[in-house]
Amino acid sequence: MKVNLAKHGGLAAAIRRPPVTVDSSALPENKAAELAPLVAAAKAELQAAEAGPGRARDAMSYTITLQDDSGETTTLRASDTTMSRPFAALLEWLDRNAAGK
Repeated sequence: MKVNLAKHGGLAAAIRRPPVTVDSSALPENKAAELAPLVAAAKAELQAAEAGPGRARDAMSYTITLQDDSGETTTLRASDTTMSRPFAALLEWLDRNAAGK
């Protein structure tokens, strides 16, 4: 499974942030085992996460694209004001464990 995270907006909206990609097949076994349930929970909360940017003018928005081993993709979107707890947990894990960090 590949997970791609793109961040947009916020106070420094003009700064381009490169997307972060995590490939579970390249992770140590324990990290891949952590990632799978986080992805499953975030996908289960898909409706709540796609509610839109909310009312916070300088809120960050996030797009997480999931590609499973068969090539099927799922896109999750949320902002600082609309993200579900499972989305936030996945986002935090990606921020901590992305390559190059």
